[in-house]
Amino acid sequence: MLKTFDAVDENIDLMKSIQLTLPEQRLFGATALELKYDGKPAPITPEQIINPRRVLDRGQDLWTTFNVVQENVIRGGIRGRTQKGKVARTREVTGIDGDIKLNQVLWKMAEEFAKLKA
Repeated sequence: MLKTFDAVDENIDLMKSIQLTLPEQRLFGATALELKYDGKPAPITPEQIINPRRVLDRGQDLWTTFNVVQENVIRGGIRGRTQKGKVARTREVTGIDGDIKLNQVLWKMAEEFAKLKA
């Protein structure tokens, strides 16, 4: 179990050292939305999902981008529009199964980005 924690810690350090361009951050956000909405149109844009809620969360490294996207996807509450143009807010992920599944997929996605950028 200790080896698993060490591996996670190493991944976090690696992600903190990888800088993403704005198009790469948008791609990360777009992919997260694609996963959350199972390929259906999302009510928000990738730009909205990568937008931090706090000033301290501004940054272009992979770790910060992952955390911002994770929080925005899980917590919801981001204002957008449906395909019909109706104002809507993204919903919070409340079920434990959905939360775990989404977090696992986001983590794997961040690891893949790290492999591509390293």
